[in-house]
Amino acid sequence: MRGPPAGPRVLLRRLREIMAEPISAQERLDKIVTQIAANVVAEVCSVYVLRSDGVLELYATEGLKAEAVHHAALRTGQGLVGTIAAEARPLNLPNAQSHPAYRYLPETGEEIYQSFLGVPILRAGRTLGVLVVQNRTHRTYYDEEVEALQTTAMVLAEMLAVGELERLAQPGTLLDLKRPITATGVGLCEGVGLGHVVLHEPRVVVNALIAEDVDAEGERLEEAIASLRLFVDDMLSRDDIAETGEHRDVLEAYRMFAHDRGWVRRMNEAIRNGLTAEAAVEKVQSDTRARLQRQTDPFLRDRLHDFDDLANRLLRVLMNKAHGPTEQELPRDAIIVARNMGAAELLDYGRERIRGLILEEGGPTSHVTIVARALGIASVGRVANVVSLVENGDAVIVDGLAGEVHIRPTADVEAAYAEKVRFRAKRQEQYQLLRDKPTVTLDGQRIKLLMNAGLMVDLPHLAESGAEGIGLFRTELQFMIAERMPRLGEQRAFYGSVIEAAGERPVTFRTLDIGGDKVLPYLRTAQEENPAMGWRAIRLGLDRPGLLRTQLRALLQAAAGRQLRIMLPMVTDLLEIRETRGLVDKEIAHLRRHGHETPEALLIGAMIEVPSMLWQLDDLAKLVDFVSVGSNDLHQFMTASDRGNIMVAGRFDPLSPPFLRALRQIAVSAAASGLPVTLCGEMAGSPLAAMALIGLGYRSLSMSAAAVGPVKAMTCALDAGKVTGKVQALLDDSLNNQGNSIRAALADFAVAEDIPF
Repeated sequence: MRGPPAGPRVLLRRLREIMAEPISAQERLDKIVTQIAANVVAEVCSVYVLRSDGVLELYATEGLKAEAVHHAALRTGQGLVGTIAAEARPLNLPNAQSHPAYRYLPETGEEIYQSFLGVPILRAGRTLGVLVVQNRTHRTYYDEEVEALQTTAMVLAEMLAVGELERLAQPGTLLDLKRPITATGVGLCEGVGLGHVVLHEPRVVVNALIAEDVDAEGERLEEAIASLRLFVDDMLSRDDIAETGEHRDVLEAYRMFAHDRGWVRRMNEAIRNGLTAEAAVEKVQSDTRARLQRQTDPFLRDRLHDFDDLANRLLRVLMNKAHGPTEQELPRDAIIVARNMGAAELLDYGRERIRGLILEEGGPTSHVTIVARALGIASVGRVANVVSLVENGDAVIVDGLAGEVHIRPTADVEAAYAEKVRFRAKRQEQYQLLRDKPTVTLDGQRIKLLMNAGLMVDLPHLAESGAEGIGLFRTELQFMIAERMPRLGEQRAFYGSVIEAAGERPVTFRTLDIGGDKVLPYLRTAQEENPAMGWRAIRLGLDRPGLLRTQLRALLQAAAGRQLRIMLPMVTDLLEIRETRGLVDKEIAHLRRHGHETPEALLIGAMIEVPSMLWQLDDLAKLVDFVSVGSNDLHQFMTASDRGNIMVAGRFDPLSPPFLRALRQIAVSAAASGLPVTLCGEMAGSPLAAMALIGLGYRSLSMSAAAVGPVKAMTCALDAGKVTGKVQALLDDSLNNQGNSIRAALADFAVAEDIPF
């Protein structure tokens, strides 16, 4: 019995020569299969390419009938070739015809061949086709031959990725890599974005696949792995990394992969077979991704993210690549695609170039969503596996209202969305007609509509939207986009610019709400088990009074001679308000002592976003000048559902009777105390939810600039008395009808009353 072939190195060198020849794509593919057959000592070598209709078409063969090329085909899951494509794993069979999935294609003349070896052609874990060799005799192919075929499949994957084989497709057909895909997620921010994909964590494009010096490539890999392991070990040994917690668990998973001997062994094998170090990393990453993507165990699928992150970091070490695109590389119609990202990371991109945001994770109330909404970026979240479905530069459409993403859309879909954009523009024109009109219900109730903001780029929207002021200015965003802690003078100038831009309209500044998932890279904090309920917001400010006093001093100086409204986030205990008022008094005394002018009027308020405040409302009214309801966090804490966790973020509806009863309690208590109350969470920006809030007694709402027009249109068509009666009846009757949301009933009411929502 003959031994295995010498290995794929000679084959790869020959393939490199073929790739450099000035010949047609079909000639190149024909030469490749001939070369593979000769190297593996096979009588047949065939390449099947996956089309957009799920059919694997024979694109080239050595040994089968030549006339079968571009005619023989199998569907995914059909026959041996289809099984390989569906399962993304090799099949090595000494007697192919005895396999239950075997299917005979008479046009190929393959009935005389018994042994069969097929491997998937993979790129980023995605199957693009199948590479097959066959022989007449019964035999099991050696592991070295399987490895050689898998290595060669990488070269074919690159041919497909660069579009070289597209010109060989039959008229009217597309390759699967370029097929249009419509993916459904959850709409995070209304709007339509048409543009081109920019991967937030871009794949490192490996151009050099074939090694010149195998020993040198092995040394490069060894050095890169050592560097990677040192990085992970250093991270785990840092003082600010807690001994336990989710963050440490992620890093421990990193360390497990970094020190995994099987991972390193497979990469070294790929190098010995003739690949460069980076091509070896990419090959093993693609094989592992294909296998883990098909796992049903959510824990194993989550480990795929950890493995991908580590493999990409190793590729960047090998290729000396920086993370992410530069401003110059960003197209003018960028659609950012990511698994997830922080608010600060989104702000790193130039706003004028971003047309949309697509996330595999991300919920409606996550902070990156809030920032995207503030910037008016059409956004969709929870789009399964979207990072693997796209390539940098792909055309894509984001529909933030429908929660749909159209990848590589057809011409008719593009035309339909172009019309939709025009329709939205006309609707915005209608909202503009309402801009200068007062927001008054049909029965004469005055509703104040305010705007949420956090950046200078938001401020022009104040006049454009017709908002009556800024009900929530998120001061932390200035800190999140800075490379270091903003100094007193910088903060003072920034707040002064905000006040000047607002003119006569009021601005409510929320003091720093950092901590939790809003991390400042230059501010060291301890890792926490439950950061959303941990050391954040006013808790952090009072524990670090220098930080809070600097901000208070900057605000007091910026508002000299004018009204200043300061709001404290995440108040849990009334003592926190007393302590903050003490700091404010000290700062005012300091400024006056040094001859500085102070604000003409100072109003201090508190955010109600912790459930414990529901039982302190009467006492709270004696300590503050106003209150604002932060419905995002209040709902999160009342339902014990992390708003950043995609598994539970959408599980509970804010229009559920229990939560609405809590909001009603706040409105009733504030009215009895004569205390002004505003709701400034994301609920306020939904016309239907805003309708419910008006029914609960709220007369001041703060929302994103884009939501002001739709909410105003709804309010002006609404009879507040009628909706109050409807909402109160629904809440009082909810125990009888056992409903977990009044959303459907409220929508029926709006339709019956001809109220736009």
